[in-house]
Amino acid sequence: MRRVVCPGSFDPITNGHLDIIGRAARLYDEVTVAVLINLEKSGLFTVDERIEVLHTVTKEYANVKVQKFHGLLVDFCKQNDIPAIVKGIRVVSDFDYELQMAQLNYRLSGVETLFMPTNPEYSFLSSSRVKEIARYGGDVSGLVPDLVHELLIERLRS
Repeated sequence: MRRVVCPGSFDPITNGHLDIIGRAARLYDEVTVAVLINLEKSGLFTVDERIEVLHTVTKEYANVKVQKFHGLLVDFCKQNDIPAIVKGIRVVSDFDYELQMAQLNYRLSGVETLFMPTNPEYSFLSSSRVKEIARYGGDVSGLVPDLVHELLIERLRS
């Protein structure tokens, strides 16, 4: 079985994330969306909320599962028998950063990293930009799944 992991914080998940997950799901037998538990950051949504949303917005892909992890991604990969990481690349600066991480991950564990160019429709999109726009009342519909849009509005009103 060909397995890959799509890691991230997904706070919140964007249509760009979904594009990468969906494309990976068409290429691999099993895609694990791994949600990072970062103890040093407090997200807009809890890890469990993000996992619940990811389950909902990826339900059309029978071969996608969602798990949380803490620590090194390569340890998660080894524990789950996942030989490769899929990362979306938006711009050159993403590549510069992700290439170093890929080389380090390979050196540590032999886990490969595969880069997938982001659909140009989402090349400008990031979770932090979505949160910033939403905080100031901007319209993020079309940038995130409808469920996420509703949850953002609700969370930022409180």
